[in-house]
Amino acid sequence: MIGFASRRGIMSGFPVWRCLQQIPRVPNYTTHAQLLFHSQASSVLLPSRLNCTNRLLSIRPISWPASRLCHGDSQGVSEKGDTKEGFSLRALNQAPKPALYIGFSGLIPFLSAPLLMAATQSFYPEVAYAQMVYGASIVSFLGGARWGFAIPEGSPAPPDWMNLGNSVVPSLLAWLALLCRDNVVEGALVVIMGLGLSLHYDLTLLPGYPAWFKAMRTILTLVATFSLVATLTLKKFCTEKKIKELQK
Repeated sequence: MIGFASRRGIMSGFPVWRCLQQIPRVPNYTTHAQLLFHSQASSVLLPSRLNCTNRLLSIRPISWPASRLCHGDSQGVSEKGDTKEGFSLRALNQAPKPALYIGFSGLIPFLSAPLLMAATQSFYPEVAYAQMVYGASIVSFLGGARWGFAIPEGSPAPPDWMNLGNSVVPSLLAWLALLCRDNVVEGALVVIMGLGLSLHYDLTLLPGYPAWFKAMRTILTLVATFSLVATLTLKKFCTEKKIKELQK
């Protein structure tokens, strides 16, 4: 009994940490596999990342001139003319003084007819017809201006079928408007169509005109069109009288 007790004492006195050291440990395969996977992945992805970085660093700057970025390709504009070139009404400040004075004074016959009818609260067929005839002459003049612009040598608008053919269309519309002598409304509508078609030609279809001329043409055409519309509106709401009654 004494020996057994002594053996138990020795066993109880045996250090616990030595027992723990003798316990076999299971290797952490999960951690080792994760480290191996990350090392292989980094070895595969790192060259691709370096290649992408080298490609980004090796990008050469574009050798286009700054003028092309800001103003477009000057060669393309010179070849196509001013067909796609936009304009602003501020370009009217660059217009020559004679063009401004003569152009805006040409609105007097357009505006005087509806102003006279509105002041007298009467519609005068003779005045409306005179306004329509003047509008037809302006439409024919716009077509002739396009013809004269395309004829000189070195003009940005070459004398081809596009320019010369379209320059004749306003004159034909003006002639058609003059045939509507007995119906002022139809004649005025043909003139309005001729003004709008001429403006479309000069702004978008046919090249060559400077920006200040396009701005002036837009303002003059709008005012002339509204004056004809005002005359047609007064015909509907005002009583019709002869011009001789106004003289009395």
